[in-house]
Amino acid sequence: MKEFKTKAITENLHTVLEFIDEQLKLIGCPMKQQIQIDIAAEEIFVNIAHYAYVTGTGEATIQMEVYNDPSGIEITFIDRGIPYDPLAKPDPDVTLSANERKIGGLGIFMVKKSMDEVRYEYRDGCNVLTVKKGW
Repeated sequence: MKEFKTKAITENLHTVLEFIDEQLKLIGCPMKQQIQIDIAAEEIFVNIAHYAYVTGTGEATIQMEVYNDPSGIEITFIDRGIPYDPLAKPDPDVTLSANERKIGGLGIFMVKKSMDEVRYEYRDGCNVLTVKKGW
């Protein structure tokens, strides 16, 4: 397992994506899946940076685990911010126009649609959000 820790601020998004992309290239991840993973990682990390820590900032940990049968990756995002399960909210009604929809929820909806598996748990004082993508 590879692990990367960084201050949970939006300015560090590029270093998070560099870490993830470096690992994906090492294992031969196809470009289509890499793009989907990057979009999901951006959504998750930016949400942690914006909402996890009410006062000040905290740390985010990204853990990556490769699996080979079938080929794929599992990425876990961990923060010690406010307990929040982004999967608990209902999905937005994408049949409505943008003007008719309520604000919020579209990003995590895209994550759920583009990843093979998304799960959340609050464990040991941490939000733990894991995504899994195969190819």
